[in-house]
Amino acid sequence: MKTILIALLIFVTIGSYSQNKTDISLKWKDTDEQKTEISSETGDLYKKLEHHGPAIENEWMGLRLYFDHKVAIDVYNKTRPGLELAEAGWYPTEEQQNEGWGADQYKVGSTVGMGGVRLWNPETKEEMFLDPVTQRTARVKKEAGISYMEMLSEDIPYMGDTIDVLVRVTVFSGYREAKVEAFAFSCKPVHFLTGINYHEKTETRQADNYICTWGIHPEDVAAVQLNIGGAILFNPDDFESITKAGKQFELISKPTKYLSTWITSACEKESELNSMNAFVEYVNDLSFK
Repeated sequence: MKTILIALLIFVTIGSYSQNKTDISLKWKDTDEQKTEISSETGDLYKKLEHHGPAIENEWMGLRLYFDHKVAIDVYNKTRPGLELAEAGWYPTEEQQNEGWGADQYKVGSTVGMGGVRLWNPETKEEMFLDPVTQRTARVKKEAGISYMEMLSEDIPYMGDTIDVLVRVTVFSGYREAKVEAFAFSCKPVHFLTGINYHEKTETRQADNYICTWGIHPEDVAAVQLNIGGAILFNPDDFESITKAGKQFELISKPTKYLSTWITSACEKESELNSMNAFVEYVNDLSFK
């Protein structure tokens, strides 16, 4: 992971828009007008927004944040490097997929997806959604060498108080990995919950500082189901516990106001990272030392 951080710092320092292999998308359904910010007092625009929320991509994967109580992170897997959101959206046609475009292979369900962030109640030992809210706001921005999306959830009831939580996801041009950050705007530190989900046909590998998954997700919108990999990389010193629950690995943070992890994904149709062993080897080379 140290290698990633140094390389990204160098790239962003010398990067430019002409080199940027990332993109953003945030718009109302059935419109072409891109927005940089959209807010809702209900906190739920899931059915009203394209991609069900803000979306970003680098050349290897697309990511979106659900604009509802889940604020989960979903993945759009690609079979070849390139930017696809502007032309194909999140749901390419069957013809496009047969021509080599990516697809929505990942199934989130009620989980955090891949690296999504929620809260944890240390007294009841329960996961807490970033909900209800008095307002939820999605933002996207493209800068030299990077693109990011974020979701700000305001006035969430938590441990006798109300707090704001910002979740930001950043992709970097030329790098497969994305950074997930959570900020708690509160008087006291909070316990965050993050993790990665898995399914019946998903193989999992767990190390001290990463969790990998590989296999078929029960998604029904792709033309053909493919084995896909997902991974979350983290500093184990940031967490009190890591548990494999029924549908997801749950990483419970120590009390904090800031948490960061890295996520990445791959697909069996890619030229190199096309198996569990290849994917795990790749992730292992990225992990904290």
